[in-house]
Amino acid sequence: MAKKTIDQADVAGKRVLVRVDFNVPLDDAGTITDDRRIRASLPSIRSVIDRGGRLVLMSHLGRPEGKGYEADFSLKPAAVRLADLLGRQVLFPDTDCISEKSKAAVDSLKDGEVVLLENLRFHAGEESNDARFAVRLASFGDIYCNDAFGTAHRDHASMVAVPEQMRGKPRVAGLLLRDEIRYLADAIANPARPFIAVLGGAKISDKLGVIKHLMGKVDAILVGGAMAYTFLKALEQDIGSSKAQLGMVDDARRMLDVAGASHTDLILPTDHVCGREITSHTPVRIFAGSIEAGWMGLDIGPKTLADYTARISKGKTIIWNGPMGVFEVSPFDAGTRGVAEAMAKATAKGALTLVGGGDSAAAIESQGLSAQFSHVSTGGGASLQMLEGKPFRSVGLLDEG
Repeated sequence: MAKKTIDQADVAGKRVLVRVDFNVPLDDAGTITDDRRIRASLPSIRSVIDRGGRLVLMSHLGRPEGKGYEADFSLKPAAVRLADLLGRQVLFPDTDCISEKSKAAVDSLKDGEVVLLENLRFHAGEESNDARFAVRLASFGDIYCNDAFGTAHRDHASMVAVPEQMRGKPRVAGLLLRDEIRYLADAIANPARPFIAVLGGAKISDKLGVIKHLMGKVDAILVGGAMAYTFLKALEQDIGSSKAQLGMVDDARRMLDVAGASHTDLILPTDHVCGREITSHTPVRIFAGSIEAGWMGLDIGPKTLADYTARISKGKTIIWNGPMGVFEVSPFDAGTRGVAEAMAKATAKGALTLVGGGDSAAAIESQGLSAQFSHVSTGGGASLQMLEGKPFRSVGLLDEG
Protein backbone atom coordinates (compact mmCIF):
# COMPACT_ATOMS: atom_id res chain seq x y z
CA MET A 1 0.00 0.00 0.00
CA ALA A 2 2.93 2.32 -0.73
CA LYS A 3 1.91 5.90 -1.48
CA LYS A 4 3.95 8.93 -2.52
CA THR A 5 4.63 11.02 0.58
CA ILE A 6 4.93 14.72 1.29
CA ASP A 7 8.69 14.58 1.73
CA GLN A 8 8.94 13.33 -1.87
CA ALA A 9 6.98 16.27 -3.30
CA ASP A 10 8.55 19.52 -4.53
CA VAL A 11 6.80 22.06 -2.30
CA ALA A 12 8.99 25.18 -2.68
CA GLY A 13 6.85 28.20 -3.50
CA LYS A 14 3.68 26.07 -3.74
CA ARG A 15 0.49 26.08 -1.73
CA VAL A 16 0.24 22.71 0.04
CA LEU A 17 -3.30 21.89 1.19
CA VAL A 18 -2.98 19.44 4.08
CA ARG A 19 -5.87 17.63 5.73
CA VAL A 20 -4.78 17.19 9.34
CA ASP A 21 -6.67 15.78 12.31
CA PHE A 22 -6.83 18.49 14.95
CA ASN A 23 -9.94 16.99 16.55
CA VAL A 24 -8.53 17.53 20.02
CA PRO A 25 -10.43 17.53 23.34
CA LEU A 26 -11.24 20.89 24.93
CA ASP A 27 -12.31 21.68 28.48
CA ASP A 28 -15.13 24.07 29.38
CA ALA A 29 -12.74 27.01 29.13
CA GLY A 30 -11.74 26.07 25.57
CA THR A 31 -8.29 24.82 26.61
CA ILE A 32 -6.81 21.80 24.85
CA THR A 33 -6.46 18.92 27.31
CA ASP A 34 -4.57 16.54 24.99
CA ASP A 35 -2.52 17.83 22.05
CA ARG A 36 -1.23 14.45 20.81
CA ARG A 37 -2.92 14.80 17.42
CA ILE A 38 -1.39 18.22 16.83
CA ARG A 39 2.06 16.98 17.81
CA ALA A 40 1.63 13.96 15.55
CA SER A 41 1.17 16.26 12.55
CA LEU A 42 4.41 18.19 13.13
CA PRO A 43 6.71 16.06 10.92
CA SER A 44 4.57 16.71 7.84
CA ILE A 45 4.07 20.37 8.72
CA ARG A 46 7.79 20.94 9.18
CA SER A 47 8.58 19.05 5.99
CA VAL A 48 6.57 21.65 4.08
CA ILE A 49 7.57 24.88 5.77
CA ASP A 50 11.26 23.97 6.13
CA ARG A 51 11.43 23.48 2.36
CA GLY A 52 9.70 26.74 1.49
CA GLY A 53 6.17 25.51 0.99
CA ARG A 54 3.11 27.61 1.71
CA LEU A 55 1.06 25.58 4.14
CA VAL A 56 -2.75 25.54 4.21
CA LEU A 57 -4.12 23.31 6.98
CA MET A 58 -7.71 22.09 7.22
CA SER A 59 -9.40 19.98 9.89
CA HIS A 60 -12.62 19.33 11.73
CA LEU A 61 -13.26 19.49 15.47
CA GLY A 62 -16.16 17.84 17.26
CA ARG A 63 -19.67 17.51 15.90
CA PRO A 64 -21.12 20.93 15.06
CA GLU A 65 -24.49 21.02 13.33
CA GLY A 66 -23.09 22.07 9.95
CA LYS A 67 -25.10 25.29 9.86
CA GLY A 68 -22.29 27.78 10.36
CA TYR A 69 -19.92 29.00 13.06
CA GLU A 70 -20.23 27.58 16.60
CA ALA A 71 -17.76 29.04 19.10
CA ASP A 72 -17.53 25.81 21.11
CA PHE A 73 -16.09 24.00 18.09
CA SER A 74 -13.68 26.64 16.82
CA LEU A 75 -10.17 25.53 15.83
CA LYS A 76 -8.70 28.76 17.21
CA PRO A 77 -7.19 26.95 20.26
CA ALA A 78 -5.50 24.52 17.86
CA ALA A 79 -4.01 27.43 15.92
CA VAL A 80 -2.63 28.92 19.13
CA ARG A 81 -1.17 25.59 20.26
CA LEU A 82 0.37 24.89 16.86
CA ALA A 83 2.01 28.32 16.85
CA ASP A 84 3.53 27.52 20.26
CA LEU A 85 4.87 24.19 19.02
CA LEU A 86 6.31 25.66 15.82
CA GLY A 87 7.62 28.86 17.34
CA ARG A 88 6.09 30.88 14.52
CA GLN A 89 2.84 32.60 13.60
CA VAL A 90 -0.09 30.53 12.41
CA LEU A 91 -2.67 32.61 10.56
CA PHE A 92 -6.29 31.97 11.47
CA PRO A 93 -8.17 34.23 9.11
CA ASP A 94 -11.93 33.81 9.60
CA THR A 95 -14.87 31.91 11.09
CA ASP A 96 -15.61 30.37 7.68
CA CYS A 97 -13.07 28.07 6.02
CA ILE A 98 -14.09 28.99 2.45
CA SER A 99 -14.87 32.69 2.85
CA GLU A 100 -13.28 35.44 0.76
CA LYS A 101 -11.27 36.40 3.84
CA SER A 102 -9.88 32.86 4.08
CA LYS A 103 -9.11 32.85 0.36
CA ALA A 104 -7.29 36.16 0.67
CA ALA A 105 -5.18 34.78 3.53
CA VAL A 106 -4.24 31.75 1.44
CA ASP A 107 -3.43 33.89 -1.59
CA SER A 108 -1.18 36.17 0.47
CA LEU A 109 0.92 33.35 1.95
CA LYS A 110 4.67 33.60 1.54
CA ASP A 111 7.14 30.72 1.48
CA GLY A 112 7.30 29.00 4.88
CA GLU A 113 4.08 30.57 6.21
CA VAL A 114 1.14 28.69 7.70
CA VAL A 115 -2.61 29.23 7.69
CA LEU A 116 -5.16 27.08 9.54
CA LEU A 117 -8.70 27.22 8.17
CA GLU A 118 -11.69 27.19 10.51
CA ASN A 119 -13.61 23.98 11.26
CA LEU A 120 -14.63 22.20 8.05
CA ARG A 121 -17.75 20.80 9.68
CA PHE A 122 -19.26 24.26 10.05
CA HIS A 123 -20.34 23.44 6.49
CA ALA A 124 -22.73 20.52 5.94
CA GLY A 125 -20.86 19.87 2.70
CA GLU A 126 -17.91 18.39 4.58
CA GLU A 127 -19.75 15.35 5.91
CA SER A 128 -21.94 14.99 2.80
CA ASN A 129 -18.84 14.95 0.54
CA ASP A 130 -20.30 17.86 -1.43
CA ALA A 131 -18.49 18.60 -4.70
CA ARG A 132 -19.21 22.35 -4.67
CA PHE A 133 -17.73 22.71 -1.20
CA ALA A 134 -14.74 20.65 -2.34
CA VAL A 135 -14.13 22.81 -5.42
CA ARG A 136 -13.65 25.86 -3.23
CA LEU A 137 -11.26 24.06 -0.88
CA ALA A 138 -9.35 22.51 -3.77
CA SER A 139 -8.71 25.98 -5.22
CA PHE A 140 -6.57 26.71 -2.14
CA GLY A 141 -3.87 24.18 -3.05
CA ASP A 142 -1.31 23.28 -5.71
CA ILE A 143 -0.56 20.04 -3.84
CA TYR A 144 -2.92 17.90 -1.74
CA CYS A 145 -1.70 16.00 1.30
CA ASN A 146 -3.72 13.67 3.51
CA ASP A 147 -2.23 13.40 7.01
CA ALA A 148 -5.49 12.79 8.90
CA PHE A 149 -5.54 9.08 9.66
CA GLY A 150 -8.17 9.58 12.36
CA THR A 151 -10.77 10.41 9.68
CA ALA A 152 -9.26 8.55 6.72
CA HIS A 153 -12.04 5.94 6.91
CA ARG A 154 -14.72 8.58 6.32
CA ASP A 155 -15.84 9.63 2.82
CA HIS A 156 -15.95 13.33 3.68
CA ALA A 157 -15.23 16.19 1.29
CA SER A 158 -11.76 17.04 2.58
CA MET A 159 -10.78 13.36 2.37
CA VAL A 160 -12.40 12.33 -0.92
CA ALA A 161 -14.07 15.08 -2.99
CA VAL A 162 -11.12 17.50 -2.61
CA PRO A 163 -8.47 15.08 -3.94
CA GLU A 164 -10.92 14.07 -6.66
CA GLN A 165 -11.13 17.74 -7.68
CA MET A 166 -7.33 17.96 -7.64
CA ARG A 167 -6.70 15.22 -10.20
CA GLY A 168 -3.61 16.12 -12.21
CA LYS A 169 -1.98 17.78 -9.22
CA PRO A 170 0.24 15.93 -6.73
CA ARG A 171 -1.83 14.06 -4.12
CA VAL A 172 0.35 12.59 -1.42
CA ALA A 173 0.29 10.99 2.02
CA GLY A 174 1.54 12.83 5.06
CA LEU A 175 4.20 11.23 7.21
CA LEU A 176 1.73 10.32 9.93
CA LEU A 177 -0.60 8.61 7.46
CA ARG A 178 2.41 6.83 5.95
CA ASP A 179 3.38 5.45 9.34
CA GLU A 180 -0.15 4.37 10.19
CA ILE A 181 -0.41 2.44 6.91
CA ARG A 182 3.06 0.98 7.34
CA TYR A 183 2.34 -0.36 10.79
CA LEU A 184 -1.37 -1.20 10.79
CA ALA A 185 -1.58 -2.67 7.28
CA ASP A 186 1.83 -3.58 5.94
CA ALA A 187 3.34 -4.96 9.17
CA ILE A 188 0.29 -7.11 9.83
CA ALA A 189 0.48 -8.51 6.30
CA ASN A 190 3.94 -9.96 7.03
CA PRO A 191 4.20 -10.35 10.81
CA ALA A 192 7.00 -11.86 12.84
CA ARG A 193 5.62 -14.68 14.98
CA PRO A 194 4.23 -15.39 17.48
CA PHE A 195 1.63 -12.83 16.38
CA ILE A 196 -0.65 -11.81 19.28
CA ALA A 197 -3.76 -9.63 19.25
CA VAL A 198 -5.11 -8.14 22.48
CA LEU A 199 -8.70 -6.95 22.09
CA GLY A 200 -10.84 -5.31 24.74
CA GLY A 201 -13.46 -2.63 25.16
CA ALA A 202 -17.13 -2.59 25.99
CA LYS A 203 -18.90 -3.92 22.89
CA ILE A 204 -18.26 -7.10 20.97
CA SER A 205 -20.14 -5.49 18.07
CA ASP A 206 -17.27 -3.00 17.70
CA LYS A 207 -14.64 -5.73 17.50
CA LEU A 208 -16.34 -8.63 15.72
CA GLY A 209 -15.11 -7.50 12.30
CA VAL A 210 -11.55 -7.27 13.60
CA ILE A 211 -11.77 -10.73 15.16
CA LYS A 212 -13.11 -12.19 11.90
CA HIS A 213 -10.32 -10.57 9.89
CA LEU A 214 -7.57 -11.65 12.29
CA MET A 215 -8.86 -15.20 12.74
CA GLY A 216 -6.40 -17.51 11.04
CA LYS A 217 -3.83 -14.73 10.71
CA VAL A 218 -2.78 -14.32 14.34
CA ASP A 219 -1.61 -17.04 16.68
CA ALA A 220 -3.75 -15.90 19.61
CA ILE A 221 -6.44 -13.34 20.41
CA LEU A 222 -6.52 -12.32 24.08
CA VAL A 223 -9.95 -10.96 24.98
CA GLY A 224 -10.70 -8.53 27.80
CA GLY A 225 -13.12 -5.76 28.65
CA ALA A 226 -16.87 -6.05 28.89
CA MET A 227 -17.05 -7.70 25.48
CA ALA A 228 -15.56 -10.84 27.07
CA TYR A 229 -18.84 -11.35 28.93
CA THR A 230 -20.79 -11.73 25.69
CA PHE A 231 -18.46 -14.59 24.78
CA LEU A 232 -18.77 -16.11 28.25
CA LYS A 233 -22.56 -15.81 28.06
CA ALA A 234 -22.38 -17.70 24.75
CA LEU A 235 -20.56 -20.46 26.67
CA GLU A 236 -23.47 -20.45 29.16
CA GLN A 237 -21.26 -19.25 31.99
CA ASP A 238 -22.87 -17.20 34.79
CA ILE A 239 -21.73 -13.58 34.42
CA GLY A 240 -23.70 -11.96 37.24
CA SER A 241 -24.55 -8.33 36.45
CA SER A 242 -21.66 -7.94 33.98
CA LYS A 243 -22.35 -5.89 30.88
CA ALA A 244 -22.99 -8.11 27.87
CA GLN A 245 -24.62 -7.52 24.50
CA LEU A 246 -27.34 -10.15 24.71
CA GLY A 247 -28.33 -9.53 21.10
CA MET A 248 -24.84 -10.57 20.03
CA VAL A 249 -24.66 -13.89 21.91
CA ASP A 250 -25.42 -15.97 18.80
CA ASP A 251 -22.72 -14.07 16.87
CA ALA A 252 -20.26 -14.73 19.70
CA ARG A 253 -21.16 -18.43 19.68
CA ARG A 254 -20.55 -18.65 15.93
CA MET A 255 -17.20 -16.90 16.34
CA LEU A 256 -16.20 -19.38 19.03
CA ASP A 257 -17.04 -22.19 16.58
CA VAL A 258 -14.90 -20.54 13.91
CA ALA A 259 -12.04 -20.20 16.39
CA GLY A 260 -12.36 -23.84 17.31
CA ALA A 261 -11.71 -24.80 13.68
CA SER A 262 -8.85 -22.30 13.28
CA HIS A 263 -5.21 -22.38 14.36
CA THR A 264 -5.88 -19.08 16.17
CA ASP A 265 -6.43 -19.47 19.91
CA LEU A 266 -9.29 -17.27 21.16
CA ILE A 267 -8.47 -16.82 24.85
CA LEU A 268 -11.09 -15.59 27.34
CA PRO A 269 -10.62 -14.44 30.95
CA THR A 270 -10.71 -17.21 33.55
CA ASP A 271 -11.05 -14.90 36.56
CA HIS A 272 -12.50 -11.47 37.09
CA VAL A 273 -12.15 -8.45 39.36
CA CYS A 274 -15.75 -7.58 40.20
CA GLY A 275 -17.63 -4.79 41.90
CA ARG A 276 -21.22 -4.00 42.79
CA GLU A 277 -21.05 -0.78 40.80
CA ILE A 278 -18.54 1.23 38.79
CA THR A 279 -17.02 3.40 41.50
CA SER A 280 -13.67 3.44 43.28
CA HIS A 281 -15.30 2.77 46.67
CA THR A 282 -17.46 -0.22 45.65
CA PRO A 283 -16.87 -3.59 47.37
CA VAL A 284 -14.45 -5.71 45.31
CA ARG A 285 -14.31 -9.48 44.86
CA ILE A 286 -12.36 -11.79 42.57
CA PHE A 287 -14.35 -14.60 40.97
CA ALA A 288 -12.80 -17.57 39.20
CA GLY A 289 -15.20 -18.86 36.56
CA SER A 290 -18.84 -18.02 37.25
CA ILE A 291 -19.75 -14.61 38.71
CA GLU A 292 -22.43 -14.41 41.39
CA ALA A 293 -25.59 -12.38 40.89
CA GLY A 294 -25.25 -8.72 41.87
CA TRP A 295 -21.58 -8.55 40.91
CA MET A 296 -20.22 -7.25 37.63
CA GLY A 297 -16.89 -8.03 35.99
CA LEU A 298 -14.94 -4.78 35.73
CA ASP A 299 -11.42 -6.04 34.97
CA ILE A 300 -9.58 -9.23 34.10
CA GLY A 301 -8.43 -11.11 37.19
CA PRO A 302 -4.85 -11.70 38.36
CA LYS A 303 -4.60 -15.23 36.91
CA THR A 304 -5.83 -14.03 33.54
CA LEU A 305 -3.42 -11.11 33.63
CA ALA A 306 -0.53 -13.46 34.43
CA ASP A 307 -1.51 -15.69 31.49
CA TYR A 308 -1.88 -12.73 29.10
CA THR A 309 1.42 -11.12 30.10
CA ALA A 310 3.22 -14.47 29.69
CA ARG A 311 1.85 -14.81 26.17
CA ILE A 312 2.69 -11.19 25.35
CA SER A 313 6.26 -11.68 26.58
CA LYS A 314 6.77 -14.34 23.90
CA GLY A 315 5.18 -12.33 21.09
CA LYS A 316 7.13 -10.87 18.19
CA THR A 317 4.23 -8.87 16.73
CA ILE A 318 1.59 -7.63 19.17
CA ILE A 319 -1.42 -5.43 18.40
CA TRP A 320 -3.73 -4.00 21.05
CA ASN A 321 -7.10 -2.32 20.73
CA GLY A 322 -9.38 -1.77 23.71
CA PRO A 323 -8.79 -1.73 27.49
CA MET A 324 -9.05 -4.82 29.67
CA GLY A 325 -11.43 -3.21 32.13
CA VAL A 326 -12.76 0.08 33.45
CA PHE A 327 -9.26 1.55 33.42
CA GLU A 328 -10.45 5.02 34.41
CA VAL A 329 -11.52 3.77 37.87
CA SER A 330 -9.11 2.23 40.39
CA PRO A 331 -8.77 -0.66 41.23
CA PHE A 332 -10.19 -1.80 37.88
CA ASP A 333 -7.21 -0.42 35.95
CA ALA A 334 -4.77 -3.20 36.88
CA GLY A 335 -5.44 -5.38 33.84
CA THR A 336 -5.02 -2.57 31.34
CA ARG A 337 -1.92 -1.29 33.14
CA GLY A 338 -0.43 -4.80 33.28
CA VAL A 339 -0.97 -5.39 29.55
CA ALA A 340 0.60 -2.02 28.74
CA GLU A 341 3.65 -2.76 30.86
CA ALA A 342 4.04 -6.22 29.35
CA MET A 343 3.89 -4.79 25.82
CA ALA A 344 6.45 -2.12 26.71
CA LYS A 345 8.80 -4.85 27.95
CA ALA A 346 8.21 -6.85 24.77
CA THR A 347 9.11 -3.78 22.70
CA ALA A 348 12.39 -3.47 24.58
CA LYS A 349 13.15 -7.09 23.64
CA GLY A 350 12.59 -6.37 19.94
CA ALA A 351 8.88 -7.07 19.41
CA LEU A 352 6.81 -4.89 17.09
CA THR A 353 4.04 -3.45 19.27
CA LEU A 354 1.06 -1.54 17.88
CA VAL A 355 -1.67 0.27 19.82
CA GLY A 356 -4.85 1.01 17.92
CA GLY A 357 -5.71 4.46 19.23
CA GLY A 358 -8.79 5.33 21.29
CA ASP A 359 -8.97 4.27 24.94
CA SER A 360 -5.88 2.05 24.65
CA ALA A 361 -3.79 5.02 23.55
CA ALA A 362 -5.27 7.17 26.31
CA ALA A 363 -4.40 4.47 28.87
CA ILE A 364 -0.73 4.20 27.91
CA GLU A 365 -0.46 7.97 27.63
CA SER A 366 -1.71 8.30 31.22
CA GLN A 367 1.00 5.83 32.30
CA GLY A 368 3.73 7.67 30.38
CA LEU A 369 4.43 4.58 28.27
CA SER A 370 3.66 5.86 24.75
CA ALA A 371 7.33 6.17 23.78
CA GLN A 372 7.90 2.52 24.74
CA PHE A 373 5.73 1.13 21.92
CA SER A 374 6.64 0.72 18.26
CA HIS A 375 3.59 2.69 17.14
CA VAL A 376 0.58 4.30 18.81
CA SER A 377 -2.19 5.07 16.34
CA THR A 378 -3.95 8.44 16.35
CA GLY A 379 -7.20 6.96 15.07
CA GLY A 380 -9.61 4.80 17.04
CA GLY A 381 -12.31 4.06 14.46
CA ALA A 382 -9.85 4.28 11.58
CA SER A 383 -7.44 1.81 13.17
CA LEU A 384 -10.31 -0.61 13.80
CA GLN A 385 -11.35 -0.47 10.16
CA MET A 386 -7.78 -0.98 9.00
CA LEU A 387 -7.44 -3.95 11.35
CA GLU A 388 -10.62 -5.28 9.76
CA GLY A 389 -8.87 -5.11 6.38
CA LYS A 390 -11.32 -2.57 4.93
CA PRO A 391 -9.99 -0.36 2.09
CA PHE A 392 -10.03 3.42 2.56
CA ARG A 393 -11.34 5.38 -0.42
CA SER A 394 -9.37 8.43 0.72
CA VAL A 395 -6.08 6.54 0.64
CA GLY A 396 -6.86 4.98 -2.72
CA LEU A 397 -7.01 8.47 -4.28
CA LEU A 398 -3.40 9.28 -3.39
CA ASP A 399 -0.53 8.92 -5.87
CA GLU A 400 1.26 5.59 -5.87
CA GLY A 401 4.75 5.56 -4.41
